[in-house]
Amino acid sequence: MNTEEEPEVVGTISNMNMTPVIVAAIIGLIFIALFIILRKRSSVRRDFLLTGLSESGKSAIFMRLLHKKFPDTYVSVKENMGEYKSGGLAGRIIDIPGHYRVRDKCFDQYKRTAKGIIFVIDSVTIQKDIRDVADALYTILSDIATVPCSFLVLCSKQDVATAKSVKVLKQSLEKEMNLVRGTRGKLEVLGEKEANKPSYLGKNGKDFEFSHLQQNIQFYECSAKEGQLSHLTDWLDRMLSPGGVWYCRT
Repeated sequence: MNTEEEPEVVGTISNMNMTPVIVAAIIGLIFIALFIILRKRSSVRRDFLLTGLSESGKSAIFMRLLHKKFPDTYVSVKENMGEYKSGGLAGRIIDIPGHYRVRDKCFDQYKRTAKGIIFVIDSVTIQKDIRDVADALYTILSDIATVPCSFLVLCSKQDVATAKSVKVLKQSLEKEMNLVRGTRGKLEVLGEKEANKPSYLGKNGKDFEFSHLQQNIQFYECSAKEGQLSHLTDWLDRMLSPGGVWYCRT
């Protein structure tokens, strides 16, 4: 009996058209690379947040620093932004409104992109505002999102005869921060998620001192009216330099 054998068809990779597969793979890799680049870029800390209470002088500092002019009166109702350049490098300065109703919300919006935080204190009215100043500064310093940031506390309006010096202001703040820390500890909500809990400031069993903090924090005097901002510009230049140390202390 005669039987017809059907020819065997063997497919090999060599005779398959791989062009669509290769093109799809390349496109996929491009999309992955773009996603990684954009994600990293969005998480880079390049901002400097200028914050403090209302009428502390921070917006006047912003105007003098970036626009070389001193406003007679300037009240921020929303954040102001500008670019500060140092050599071939640049950082974004964000002036956060000082009013308590918008300050915290605005600060939360930019705190995760902050490389440094500039907290401005009115050196003239510090005695009557000490509690509010200490409370605002404590909130920022205890926020876990600001632990990687360097801090600069600017004691403004030093052109006024009644302005307090850095030494007096720093000592007054440490005493008040110690009281704020005690009050915050008693009011801490039980059962709060660990990730949302503010970090403890200072050392347990010891009075509060700025030298005990994880963050690198410095105090300087300044006057926007007189254009005395050299400490601020020097600090910004160091932060923007390739070898600038801005991370928390180890």
